[in-house]
Order: sequence, then structure tokens, then C-alpha cells
Amino acid sequence: MNSADQAAKAPILQVRSISNTYEDQVVLDQVSFSLEKGEIFCLLGQSGSGKTTLLRLIAGLEKASSGKILFNAKDLTTIPPHKRQFGMMFQDYALFPHKRVSENIAFGLEMQNLQPDRIRMRIEEMLKMVALTHLSNRKINELSGGEQQRVALARSLAPHPKLLLLDEPLGSLDRKLRDRLGLELRSILKQVGVTAIFVTHDQTEAFTVADKIGILSHGRLVQTDSPEGLYTRPKNRDIASFLGFTNFLSGSYDPENHLFRTANASYQLPSVCTPTKQENTQNTLLIRPEGAQLVQHPQKPQRGQIILQGTIQKIHYLGGSYKTTIITPDGPLVFETPIATPLKENQEIQLAIPQSSLVLIQN
Repeated sequence: MNSADQAAKAPILQVRSISNTYEDQVVLDQVSFSLEKGEIFCLLGQSGSGKTTLLRLIAGLEKASSGKILFNAKDLTTIPPHKRQFGMMFQDYALFPHKRVSENIAFGLEMQNLQPDRIRMRIEEMLKMVALTHLSNRKINELSGGEQQRVALARSLAPHPKLLLLDEPLGSLDRKLRDRLGLELRSILKQVGVTAIFVTHDQTEAFTVADKIGILSHGRLVQTDSPEGLYTRPKNRDIASFLGFTNFLSGSYDPENHLFRTANASYQLPSVCTPTKQENTQNTLLIRPEGAQLVQHPQKPQRGQIILQGTIQKIHYLGGSYKTTIITPDGPLVFETPIATPLKENQEIQLAIPQSSLVLIQN
């Protein structure tokens, strides 16, 4: 392999053991990850986990206490923000309210001292891309929140940034609009082909937009994976809970026989649901909600399935389904059940759960 091929395969961005402290408090602790060209990476975590600080370090707006950030194999430590040629989109958009849409998009282009004709052409391209051509002469304070978000994105992309950094780009929008614009955001970023990092506390947003997700917790990057990998293989119970999972059984795992033993029962697990674990080590069995069925008449488990006994404690009407809380010998479990299934509180039932919905995780 020649040097050109090696360069093409090398990560475009490398974050190496970045740590940061503020007033003797550890904000980031040995964070490392890399990105390929054109990849969309999400930093997902709760407020105070260090997401925005890491984004600002990559942008050059703050300095790390230790570690390195490389872009195209070049150390960025001494390179000021304006020479990195990175774009940044803030949660509040930082638009100029007194200027028109086209003037806001032109801002970064004018800073590059481009010819007026080139600026005009690029503005037209950006307006078309974000479907705002008809609003080019509107002032920012005359736009809706979703329209302002698209203007901010167009302004960030107009100067052809080498890397786009987005800080909670959908955070100020309502749920329905966030879901719709999340799909639009991913489509636009993929259309442009820009490498991007965005931060959010919202799991749905992360799963909608990202190619790869890194979960930050207390300044540490605790798991990095594709959205599918993160959903199907959360590393531990804290991560699973943060992702919205609620159904857990505590017990120990026998790797030789692929058995998970609780205080009241034993369950056969598929060998693919878990890495090798030491016998009798305390673990948690995560039950993902998909595929679980409530059985009102006793039956034996079919192949690839486990059966849990339980009693319905609560039923909450959700419109298109019920949220049903079931008390089992090993604790409460919660599932959404179809409206068509007639259920009542204090009813004894069975839960038929496919083995593919079971994941053995660390406590």
C-alpha cells in the first residue's frame, strides 16, 4: 500500500487522550475517538457530561489540559480557531436578527474575501439545499424556529468547512419538529458529504442523525458504537438505562450452560447474547421490549423463547396501546401491549420473550 492509499484510509479526525479540568474539577477524562471522512458522529450524554466542552476543544475555543487533537494527521494544538476552517452551529443559532436570510448565509463567505458573484451563487445553492429560496429576503425575526435552524445550518455549511461542529442543533425545538428536522439534518449532511460532530442529550435525536454515537458520562467516553450496536449491545446497566431501557433482571450467569439464574428461576440464553463471563459473576439481564408477547393461557416455551410468569399490576392507556406493568417473581417489568389485547389489573399472565431480545450486561 502506497502513502496515498494509507492517507486515504487514515481517520480524518483523531482525538487522543483528551483531558480537561476547570477549577480543580475533572470535566473530561482521557477521551479518545476517531472519525472517518464524511462520518456523522454524535456525542450523547446528560447535562454536565462534558459534551460541549469537548466540542469547544475541537473547535479551538478552549485548550485541553492534556492530550492531542489531530486533523488530517496534523496536530491542532497551536492552530487558532479561524485557521482550522471548521464550521460551528450553536444551539441558539447565533444568527443576526436584523439581517436578512441571504445576508446571514453570506457572513462566512464574506470573511473568506470571495468575489460577489461566487458569494451570490453559493447563497443560492445553500437556500435551495435547505428549501428556503422563497424566504431569502426575510429577516431572521420573521422566521419560525425550524426555519431559523435551517438558516443556521446553511450559514455553517456555506464556507465549505472541513469539519462541522453542532452544539444541540435541535435542542430549542418541540418534539415533533425535532423528529422531522433530525431526518432533514442527516439528509443534508450526507448530501454535502461533510464530516460532522454534534452533541445532544436526546437519544432519539442521536439515533436519527448519527452514523456513530459516543456516550459521555462524567467526562468519560464509556461506549462508542453504531446506533444499532448501541441499542442491541449496551455495555452496562447505566448505559442501558440512559438509552431508555427499563426491564432488568438481576442474577448470575453460567457460561458453560448459557444459563442466567435469578433468585427464583433459570433462563436459557443464546450463546450470541453475551461475551464470555465468569461463572457466578453477578450480572444483569436486559430484556429489550420488541417481540415480547403477553400470553393469557399457560403454555410451554417454544424454541428460541423464554417464559416468565407474572401478574398485571397497572394498565395505562396511551392511545394506540397500553403501558402495562407486570409483577414477576424477580421484579416489575413494563411493556407496551396492543389495544386489541383485552387485559385487566390483577390478571395472571405469562410473558413469552424471544431469546433475541435478551442481552447480558455488566452491573
